[in-house]
Amino acid sequence: MLEISPKTNLLEQKNYRYALQDVAEPNLYRDIYDYESVPKVPFNHRRVPMGMPEEIWISDTSFRDGQQSVDPYTVDQIVELYKLMSKLGGPYGIIRQTEFFIYSNKDREAVARCQDLGLQFPEITTWIRATKEDFKLVKDLGIRETGILVSCSDYHIFKKMKLTRSQAMKKYLETVALAFEADVMPRCHLEDITRADFYGFVVPFVNELMKMSQDAGIPLRIRACDTMGYGVPYPEVALPRSVPGIVYGLQHYSDVQSEYLEWHGHNDFYKAVSNASTAWLYGASAVNCSLLGIGERTGNIPLEAMVFEYASLRGSLDGMNPTVITEIADYFKREIGYQIPPMTPFVGRNFNVTRAGIHADGLLKDEEIYNIFNTKKLLNRPAHVMISKTSGLAGIAYWINENYQLSANEAISKQDPLVISLKEWIDQQFDSGRQAALSNNELEIKIEELSGGKLHRL
Repeated sequence: MLEISPKTNLLEQKNYRYALQDVAEPNLYRDIYDYESVPKVPFNHRRVPMGMPEEIWISDTSFRDGQQSVDPYTVDQIVELYKLMSKLGGPYGIIRQTEFFIYSNKDREAVARCQDLGLQFPEITTWIRATKEDFKLVKDLGIRETGILVSCSDYHIFKKMKLTRSQAMKKYLETVALAFEADVMPRCHLEDITRADFYGFVVPFVNELMKMSQDAGIPLRIRACDTMGYGVPYPEVALPRSVPGIVYGLQHYSDVQSEYLEWHGHNDFYKAVSNASTAWLYGASAVNCSLLGIGERTGNIPLEAMVFEYASLRGSLDGMNPTVITEIADYFKREIGYQIPPMTPFVGRNFNVTRAGIHADGLLKDEEIYNIFNTKKLLNRPAHVMISKTSGLAGIAYWINENYQLSANEAISKQDPLVISLKEWIDQQFDSGRQAALSNNELEIKIEELSGGKLHRL
């Protein structure tokens, strides 16, 4: 049978409906995941079409997945981070949702205090145990949507839960029915989808979920969870590792509309950001992230990274305020005591810092040569140099001009006597066996001395 696709507006064959394959033995994809070697990336040379949704956005799991990987945040810290997240996301809600635990009194206090702020975005959602009592609690808190764990790989179904596929599906559907019964929108977390039998379990299961949603008259969100970071973004990759294949398959064979399709990834193989961008490109409206990428094992998709991915793909920040990223990073360091690795993009101490003299020379002539974009404007972080034995005259001049915020008329060149004298002193330090870069305080003391007090310590 042929029908016009509402997504492509083309005449297409009516989707084949996959039935549950209730196998006796788990499909563990041992040809890909043999556990004793690096997981393999199989190709089948089948392409699926890109189809970025009209609207894309970011959702957040900092207070759920992220909070499981660090010392639990205090209520005050959660409230402050929630306010900063709202400020970052802007008036159009590009950071659309964030999820909270509601197990304890502390969890519920954090939810209530964030609700009291009256902010439209990010919308507060929850993640709960699949019990009737928890669904009622969600409803009583005035929360519209909640996450429910529905693990979908045979690793979880057979090995962890000791169930068959049909038993797992029955259990999950009963749980989702409780959400509909409580008039709560379920968000089904398809855990470990990149090791799941996509057409033997995932698609038939999601088809049943979509039928239940239609019958209940309540929408349902599907979160595809790359729990172990096995997903790959390349075209022509075979399932279960294909991010394009997963997103396309959920839309094409299970009729999940883009606005109800979300990608949640981990960074075990350094692919969290590229996989998330790929999910957007192939039809998922939402990518689920955490602040600074804090999450299980190697972490989640860094939320700040997807702010810039969004701007790169859309050509606009659409109201987001990326300077808040620096405020968030400072808050984590100052108030939470979280040590951000110095080379971390956008938020690490060394993100836009150069030590090489030849690079500093370029920065002195025009910072665009060695800075990725105007970091002063977009992140409130000007390009910076560290003074070491390789900095050279140009690096020293750049450091002085930036550190003392000298105007164009006041700026000194690398031929300035102060720069030459300071370099001679720096060379003596390293000739005497010093290895570490010089601190700002050391440099300021020496510059005050060499300039006769013209340039004072800040």
